[in-house]
Amino acid sequence: MKITFDTQTLEINPSGDNYVASMDGQTVSVQVLRADATRGRMDLLIDGKKVTAYVSSDMAKRWVTIDGQTMMLTKTSGAKKGVRHDHAGGLIAPMPGQVRSVSVSAGDVVKKGQTLMTMEAMKMEIRIQALKDGKVKTVHAAQGQTVEREQILIEMEE
Repeated sequence: MKITFDTQTLEINPSGDNYVASMDGQTVSVQVLRADATRGRMDLLIDGKKVTAYVSSDMAKRWVTIDGQTMMLTKTSGAKKGVRHDHAGGLIAPMPGQVRSVSVSAGDVVKKGQTLMTMEAMKMEIRIQALKDGKVKTVHAAQGQTVEREQILIEMEE
């Protein structure tokens, strides 16, 4: 028996009070109508269609089920689009939360995909990962610190 898993990338970015999701060249608007964290249920409006999503976790991995299709989630944070000046290489907080661990210091050389920091938001662990090989310029957040959405956490150099 051969089982094949396809990996797809879904990018979700804030857009005002809602979100814009992009996958395979398609873009849809996503609005969270209601979230029940204790039951792992979210009522979403995706391009005008009401959808119920169920999120489950075993503390190491997270899955979401929509319309009977289950997908494993990996969450990363990348450079904020449109940021200029001193923060062009900044890794940002994808949502408000608390920094749980910081694995790097200024001057550290890192590899693409390496976890630089973890944070917790809405009972989820979020790994802040390097988008490419580089060097840590500045770390702007410390373990235990509460951060806001889109706050710059780490600046990178080429």
